[in-house]
Amino acid sequence: MQYNYPKELFLKDDTLITSKTDLRGKITYGNEDFIRFVGYTQEEFLYKPHSIIRHPFMPKAAFKLLWDTIKSGEEFFAFVCNLAKNGSTYWVFTNVTPSYNDKNEIVGYYSVRRRASKAGVEAMIGVYSQLLDIEKTKGMDASVQFVLDFLQQNQISWDKLIISLQAKGETEGYR
Repeated sequence: MQYNYPKELFLKDDTLITSKTDLRGKITYGNEDFIRFVGYTQEEFLYKPHSIIRHPFMPKAAFKLLWDTIKSGEEFFAFVCNLAKNGSTYWVFTNVTPSYNDKNEIVGYYSVRRRASKAGVEAMIGVYSQLLDIEKTKGMDASVQFVLDFLQQNQISWDKLIISLQAKGETEGYR
């Protein structure tokens, strides 16, 4: 699948999109930047699956890795292409962390998104295209295994890879 979407929105340096979900991924909170970029009103997105903003360009493997990571209590970093209600797309550098109650039990998830680096987006367009092709021909499990094999062969963790791509292009945001 080739990435080419003409209606693209670009985050500014000071944009900070935040949202919270319950354990099943249903949205329980979205800040003003979230509302502005997704294009849905609070009434339209509250208690709906966060996947309402999932762009078809995003491979299923990315979300499998996300869910496996955050359910285990760890934070997750990624470059994500989202889809607004009006059909516009926007790339973000995201960090998702579990939220805990006073008994140290995971009760939901908190996501913070900001402007993605140009280097990160360009790299991930290639990676995600490849993962989508693998998913189409061999399935999601093969796509996840491709990522795990790549990380192992390059002796790097997913988070270190993603954070390094964001840091590499900090001065050049995706615009």
